[in-house]
Amino acid sequence: MNRLTTPFGSHELTRFPEDPRDQLRAWDAADEYLLRHLDSGTGEHGPVDLAGAGQITILGDRWGALTTALAAYHPTQITDSYLARAGTAANLDRAGIGTAKSTVRLLTTQDAPPERIDVLLVRVPKSLALLEDQLYRLAPHVHAGTVVVGTGMVKEIHTSTLKLFERILGPTRTSLAEKKARLIFCTPSAASTRAVDPWPLTYTLDEDAGSGAGLTAVNHAGIFCADRLDVGTRFFLQSIPNNTNGARVVDLGCGNGIVGTAVAVSDPRAEIVFTDESYQAVASAKATFRANVQHERDRADFLVGDGVAMLDPGSVDLVLCNPPFHSHQATTDATALRMFAQSRKVLRPGGELWVVANRHMGYHTHLRRLFGNSEVAASEPKFVVLRAVKQEERPRPM
Repeated sequence: MNRLTTPFGSHELTRFPEDPRDQLRAWDAADEYLLRHLDSGTGEHGPVDLAGAGQITILGDRWGALTTALAAYHPTQITDSYLARAGTAANLDRAGIGTAKSTVRLLTTQDAPPERIDVLLVRVPKSLALLEDQLYRLAPHVHAGTVVVGTGMVKEIHTSTLKLFERILGPTRTSLAEKKARLIFCTPSAASTRAVDPWPLTYTLDEDAGSGAGLTAVNHAGIFCADRLDVGTRFFLQSIPNNTNGARVVDLGCGNGIVGTAVAVSDPRAEIVFTDESYQAVASAKATFRANVQHERDRADFLVGDGVAMLDPGSVDLVLCNPPFHSHQATTDATALRMFAQSRKVLRPGGELWVVANRHMGYHTHLRRLFGNSEVAASEPKFVVLRAVKQEERPRPM
């Protein structure tokens, strides 16, 4: 836990789920820069009168640093991340601030935005596509007097980022850099000049996609490799079991849901659980499933959450996982290792975890430590598919 001190107060903040071993902070210099600007302004851009500003919307706040600091002004937060949303709620509770509608409103990228936005604060996301989609969604709700300020680290703000603001909202410029962070200032133009949101995208998998060949993938903005099948998933689809024999199968970190959908198509008796921490991903998985499964059925669940933490222990036969190895800009295996530990808990004895990953990640070592076993189910120079089996628990001698 670390303390963020700003002109709007001082707060203890953590990432979510809270882990005392986690060395990453819940904010960075970009958050600090934006909060300083809102209080005092920089250069030609004066301070923002938040008290009289009207409706304040914060897009993409990563762990609630901006929302917590500005909670006194009753902001609305919009995020694609379940973990960011839960982290925001935890940080607000720690600060003694409720999340009732009268205080702070927490929305997802799939929810309808506020009808009118008077101040729009944007934490630039890693995904340019997600930024594009959300700016299109928010554009009808801003007006000529809306104050629009974005923030991000210098390495996160590119010419393409500024062009998106310019094309969708209006004239855009940037600040000087401070502590490797930069601000974006945008002046909304007339709504009549705005184009139509191109998301979601849809494509058909080719014949080299293994059990996914011929299936339709639907991708909302922000999904990894949204306009084509990424090579890791392609290799996974060529390797996963073809006959699941009516098992309960989890597509963990489901993305667009093409892996779980491929299982559902090959085994109509299988019960599929799609889960991801991204609201955009779960919406994509639901759309992909419906585009390929001919008859509506009750043997598919779509869950947004922290991995499979919401599932009962011993309730799953097979977990299929293509884990991420980034948390925003930071490279880390923490998310994958948490996924593996959660998978072991929800698998029944004899249940299996299948993982596809870059070979250099060395996940086989972690799986052997956790499951007591790990074998290579398939491999190529860049990727490897690993299989781990949950062993029967042996009672300890008295």
